[in-house]
Amino acid sequence: MKKKLFVISSRVPYPLDKGDKLRLYHQLKELSKEFEICLCSLDDSGKGHLYLNELKKVVQNTHIIKLTKWRIYLNLLLGAFGRKPYQVHYFYQKAAKKKVDQLIKSFQPDHIYCQLIRAAEYVKGYHEIPKTIDYQDAFSKGIERRIDKAGWLKGLFRSEHKRLLKYENLTFDYFDHHTIISEEDRNFIFHEKRKQIKIIPNGIDTHYFTPKDEERSYELLFVGNMSYAPNIDSAKYIVEEIMPLIWKERPRVKVLIAGSNPTHEVKKLTSDLITISGWVDDIRTAYLDAKIFIAPMRIGSGLQNKLLEAMSMELPCITSSLANKSLNAQHEKEVIVCSSSSSYAKAVLELLDNQMGYERLSKSGRSFVESKFSWKKSVEELAVLLNSSH
Repeated sequence: MKKKLFVISSRVPYPLDKGDKLRLYHQLKELSKEFEICLCSLDDSGKGHLYLNELKKVVQNTHIIKLTKWRIYLNLLLGAFGRKPYQVHYFYQKAAKKKVDQLIKSFQPDHIYCQLIRAAEYVKGYHEIPKTIDYQDAFSKGIERRIDKAGWLKGLFRSEHKRLLKYENLTFDYFDHHTIISEEDRNFIFHEKRKQIKIIPNGIDTHYFTPKDEERSYELLFVGNMSYAPNIDSAKYIVEEIMPLIWKERPRVKVLIAGSNPTHEVKKLTSDLITISGWVDDIRTAYLDAKIFIAPMRIGSGLQNKLLEAMSMELPCITSSLANKSLNAQHEKEVIVCSSSSSYAKAVLELLDNQMGYERLSKSGRSFVESKFSWKKSVEELAVLLNSSH
């Protein structure tokens, strides 16, 4: 008889346009083979019901709890006088808590799996049921890296950074088991027992993300949720600082920036040589339409799924040391790691001019993700924790 697993997430894990959604969706696909699952997802978008049928293909017992907008705004306002992180205030509502409690009482789980600290308030009080929290990233470090670019919101970001540091530490003691995406992120959880946090990396479906010989319309590609600050920063950095150096040598190099919800400042980057596509139904079409993948991440945290996908599609990848800390690929063998706009431009031009080096990097990148990143393997390790008691 399968053990019962109650899963709570701060967002509906579909469509797969954000890293936390993608991680949980693939974990659920694998975990459903071993556990009887009840999935409870909070919905701040009001669109969660549109994806209920899709989610029920993975977890039949799925519940979406809609968060009311006026309560979100009131919570944020009141949060100014509180101590918890603003993003915890954002996702917590008493009416939603009542529904979560009803679901847990009805389902009687053997284990609770909480994705992200944003949902921890809903289940932290269940001391009699073993609980696991997936930090995923060190949110505090991600916010800290954004402070200098926050402009007039710097004070707010500093406050959130301090609150997150304390809350990540405090949350540790509410849960029996803990997971995170990389060793790099684990080192930024400031709890005396942080070494106990199990590293559960993301995986990649290399059968789905598989290379094909296609005519390529663009030399460079960057993808991601284009309303997310680290991706906005990278897109602007590519267009405003890296591309002018490339265009001096190759004036007709074209760039595709693909991904959901591009902000006004991202849309403004559009030109004859820069395409902002917005949402792409099948992101593989973007990877198949470019020669090189570039991800010059300067802020944020966690493992970049975009790099795993691009490498699996045999696109040579150029990225930053920040992004590669979680990926841990070898410089100039599996990826190219750069630290300045001039070094990015040089790397792009060398790959475009050197077919042998281009193909070598493409093949070794694919081999790297095949050997290191498997959903099946990572979820097997997660399942061990979820089968554990206190």
